Amino acid sequence: MPFKFERLEIPEVLLVEPVIFEDERGFFAETYKYSDFERMGIKYDFVQDNHSSSKKRVLRGLHYQLEPKAQGKLVRIIRGAVFDVAVDIRKGSSTYGRWVGEVLSVENRKMLWVPPGFAHGFVTLEDSTEIFYKTTEEYSPGHDRGIIWNEPEIGIAWPVKDPLVSPKDAKLPSLRDAENNFTYRGGI
Repeated sequence: MPFKFERLEIPEVLLVEPVIFEDERGFFAETYKYSDFERMGIKYDFVQDNHSSSKKRVLRGLHYQLEPKAQGKLVRIIRGAVFDVAVDIRKGSSTYGRWVGEVLSVENRKMLWVPPGFAHGFVTLEDSTEIFYKTTEEYSPGHDRGIIWNEPEIGIAWPVKDPLVSPKDAKLPSLRDAENNFTYRGGI
């Protein structure tokens, strides 16, 4: 198997580390393989790829899409580094309102699986950081929602002071006030 999967404190969120084949010419790695991800319970077809570039201290999030257009995301870095965060917003979950975060970088080559039912955000740690992520649903403006990045009820320990936040993200609602139609259905 060309991947090492690690369940985080919220077990539905996975840290994924590809096996790297490296020599004097460079390296090769598989970044996604349906059969390996399926064995870990990720049985989704990816339907859209997104590529984002940001300068240092840019914070994007916390974003999600409502059902029936909820997105799972497989996030990886192709330049620079981010602190990537997933927040459980599934009502009835024992981890509702909790977050997990990981540093993803071009050096460590790790990826984060953020399942549907989770809000997602990141802050860039280096200039010219480029993020590439696959999604399980296409972007749907009518289902696009979010939660304010500095929500005290969630208490994310962002590693950057005074991040650069878009006007849209700066106006996102609190966890309590955010529209959310996710319900925990049990299992991983």
